[in-house]
Amino acid sequence: MKNNFKKDFPIFTNRPTLIYLDNAATTQKPKSMIEAVINFYTEYNSNVHRGVYDLSFKATEVYEGTRAKVANFINAKNSSEIVFTGNATEAINLIAWGHAKKNLKGGDVVILSEMEHNSNVVPWIRLKEELGIKIFYLPVNKDFELDYEALFKANLDIKKVKIISLTQASNVLGTINPLEKIIPILKEKCSNAKFLIDAAQSVAHVGVDVQKLGCDFLVFSAHKMYGPSGIGVLWAKQELLEIMEPIFSGGNMVEEVTKKKAIFLPPPAKFEAGTGKLEAVAGLGAAIDYINSIGFKKITSLDQYLVKYGLKTLNKIKGIKIYGSKKSKNRLPIFTFNILNLHPHDVSEILNRNQICVRAGHHCAHVLLQSLNTAGTLRASLSIYNSTEDIDKLVKGLEETKKIFKV
Repeated sequence: MKNNFKKDFPIFTNRPTLIYLDNAATTQKPKSMIEAVINFYTEYNSNVHRGVYDLSFKATEVYEGTRAKVANFINAKNSSEIVFTGNATEAINLIAWGHAKKNLKGGDVVILSEMEHNSNVVPWIRLKEELGIKIFYLPVNKDFELDYEALFKANLDIKKVKIISLTQASNVLGTINPLEKIIPILKEKCSNAKFLIDAAQSVAHVGVDVQKLGCDFLVFSAHKMYGPSGIGVLWAKQELLEIMEPIFSGGNMVEEVTKKKAIFLPPPAKFEAGTGKLEAVAGLGAAIDYINSIGFKKITSLDQYLVKYGLKTLNKIKGIKIYGSKKSKNRLPIFTFNILNLHPHDVSEILNRNQICVRAGHHCAHVLLQSLNTAGTLRASLSIYNSTEDIDKLVKGLEETKKIFKV
């Protein structure tokens, strides 16, 4: 299968033999996104919301125009519900310290899953240490799917469940959690809970719609969806943003300051202290345009094709253990595995000599790997510019590695 999207990404022109299979960590960048960042610096570099001159007007237009693009991209009701953050991690911390710390108390319960990235675990552990809240982890079943019904079998006071924070797609297993089905069920049982969705892995692969999901908060990072690093998004319902506390304070987020007090601007401005990553916001807008130009129907179709081919081809390798569903449905093209008697780092190094980039280690998912009873794995994660030929070269590289280590 040839891939027509690779030509859009300059890195593959500059490195024609590169096989990049670490997209769950960060994606490569299309030319149109890179040009948007360059254009910011070369055509209208200026601060936003400040200057009464043309450059500042143009910079502000792009900045707020991207906010509107994000709102449309995830079907938010209003662009004022979109807060620009440094990344998804910062966005989750903003919810933990700006919302949860204010509204939770000792004994209240936060529900996570064993699938979560450390970014959606560590802030809640810190809050547990500070407030005395409890954390309950929904387990992963034998089919590598989320066992959400375990919540109802646990010895928990459901009325004390105040936050349910789940990933839409696992960065290790590739599992896409059917949240449109799960959230209404959990809402009926946990009526006092707010729902936070980590869409960092899913946002480049499936159409994210906050109205259909029925969540209260949603976060993602631009760099995992063909955008630049250093910019992420927090979406929250307007009424929640109104009562949330900002973490950072200073310029740009205040309406008035006296020697004795500061009056914050309404959201989203009150959460965007100081000068943000202005050029990165321009890049995020271009990344959204790029994804929209392809369409999720085509992206999902390609994902499914790669999943089916990847599972069929990788499973032919003797001694391989794949951590993830054997079914292609509700699954991203993420293949996490180990090969008997080979250390993941050794395999990754040999593959690197052939310019094949995979991730080796715990993938910032310590809780999940502990539940899988393994200290580390290899992960090949694919995107729109990958092809079946890339999978074939990965398999060839793995077979060569086995020969080198005589396993």
